[in-house]
Amino acid sequence: MKENKYLELLKEKFETPEAIYTELINLEAIQNLPKGTELYLSDVHGADRAFDHILRTGAGNLREKINNFFGEEWSTEEMDWFNLFISYPREAMEMNDLSRSKDKEWSMQMIRNLIDFMQFCAVKYTRSKLRKALPKEYIYVIEELLYTDLSQNEKDLYYKNILYRLISLGQAEEFMIKLCKVIQRLVIDHLHLVGDIFDRASGEKVVMEKLMAHHSVDIQWGNHDLLWMGAMYGSKANLITMLRIAARYGYLFELEKTYGLNLRPLFLFAEERYGIHPNFEPKVVEPTNTFQEESEELLTKVHQALAVIQFKLEGQIIKRRPEFEMDDRLLLDKINFDDETITIDNKQFQLNGFPVQQFQKDDPYKLCPEEEHIVNTLLESFQQSEKLVRYIDFLLKKGSMYLVYNGQLLYHGCIPLTEQGAFDSFSFEGEQLKGREMLDKFEEYIRNAASDKHATEDYATDLLWYSWTGKKSPLFGRDRMTTFERYYIEDDEISQENRNPYFKLRDNEEIMLNILKEFDLEYEDAKVINGHTPVKAKKGELPVKANGRLIVIDGGMSAAYQKSTGIAGYSLINNSYGFQIVTHQPFESIDALFEKQRDETSLKQIIDGKLDRKLIKDTTIGESLQEQIDDLQELLYYLKRKK
Repeated sequence: MKENKYLELLKEKFETPEAIYTELINLEAIQNLPKGTELYLSDVHGADRAFDHILRTGAGNLREKINNFFGEEWSTEEMDWFNLFISYPREAMEMNDLSRSKDKEWSMQMIRNLIDFMQFCAVKYTRSKLRKALPKEYIYVIEELLYTDLSQNEKDLYYKNILYRLISLGQAEEFMIKLCKVIQRLVIDHLHLVGDIFDRASGEKVVMEKLMAHHSVDIQWGNHDLLWMGAMYGSKANLITMLRIAARYGYLFELEKTYGLNLRPLFLFAEERYGIHPNFEPKVVEPTNTFQEESEELLTKVHQALAVIQFKLEGQIIKRRPEFEMDDRLLLDKINFDDETITIDNKQFQLNGFPVQQFQKDDPYKLCPEEEHIVNTLLESFQQSEKLVRYIDFLLKKGSMYLVYNGQLLYHGCIPLTEQGAFDSFSFEGEQLKGREMLDKFEEYIRNAASDKHATEDYATDLLWYSWTGKKSPLFGRDRMTTFERYYIEDDEISQENRNPYFKLRDNEEIMLNILKEFDLEYEDAKVINGHTPVKAKKGELPVKANGRLIVIDGGMSAAYQKSTGIAGYSLINNSYGFQIVTHQPFESIDALFEKQRDETSLKQIIDGKLDRKLIKDTTIGESLQEQIDDLQELLYYLKRKK
């Protein structure tokens, strides 16, 4: 009965057998197109210029397609220039040497080249999907140029007249810019962002706006994303931590201006209560990230104030949630406030510049009234920021703890394992879960916390903080976060953080096969796509592990990591023939690109050998289309029975 009701509803959309036949033909034709090209990125960390460049160039895929199409006709220099023109059309046309040479014939030829190349890039798409990618104001003109048969003289004249009219109306430059943007979109069909959009730099607003404008994207949450999401959903510890990181990396003032955060009470309090401590001076990781002396001093003081508030709030959560099993991180009550020492693991350490006067000896985790006011003011302004609400809503809508897509498993951090390689478990309010069920439960609680952002001390909200720093968190993947020790104890050994056994065992193919099996991915070409831990390429570490079953694509897009990695990140491309890993070099500037007349930031390496070409019917989207086909065939059978 329920099935008949569904078929009756489906019949309202397809009123005649002919309409059903037409849709079946359309869906089956789509199934046999080559699958679209996917781009995987992770760990952007606010590196907006590098992120933008990768999107514009399709991580080097654009240049490869230009070579495939024009390689037999054009020189390398001509193809390099065309690549830059499509990637940065407005900037290219503003160049003096180009503006002097731009005449009617040049514009006509460039438009023809762009249209021809667009046809080549659109070969994987239906006319309907291509139409959706076209700018509304030029749809008619572009379609006429795309589908005109120039082998007929009359049509050739018709084509030229369209171009002449575009140029005479002064529309040629804007038209070419729009064509370039369409090509950029066609080169990459779908974008996967495998976690960590935020922190380390202030470009997250640009990254988020580009993600929200992207035609097809999914996100796997990273620990830094959960830090910001937790702040929006009521975790005071998350909020103070993300602001401390902003002070540490010197972009706190930018956050204040961008999101309208009320930092004045914090600034006044820090100026009054704190002095200068060299361990809290802001880091300079970008060439432009320099400060006036007054600003640097204020950031240093604010950095200390935020750290102290963070340690107090974290201790409150640990005491409130003994089930988190983090008593070893209750450090403030292990301090001797008289001689400013601390005892950790039965060893005593001298504290360096620790602000003992900011704590109550009998209750060191208690915020003073001024700190309470600061936290509440910050939380209110953060939760009321229109931009932040939009960004976090988008993360919740498009994001997840993991994703199974086209036979691959995507997650940011790790699957917690024991030393023996078995799935480790975590207790959610008494319910022990591991593997896939653990990740599903974390996501359930994250979405529960999102449903009531005014709850600040409930279990779901506290779990958002645990996701950032907890031993069993699949997003963190370490046994502890030793921020306190790094600030106040001059002993590197005590500040060591031990990785979850996953990171030692993930080179083992059997371990990765077991993880894939846990997510029902027992295919010959199934892989795990992982971010989170920068691959130290300069030390010889490789991103492809476990005999090709694991690909780690965090190579340090953020300048904060490039000293240790030696590169500027990895990206991953999966087209209809298989996977390619792309190594990126630091992005200097647009001017530097045009000075060199080529883009040298991307270097590709094919991972898979020559495989059979995958079609849409072999993909996740293909599965959905097949369900629609099955439904339509069932509808036809249903209509015949009714007769």
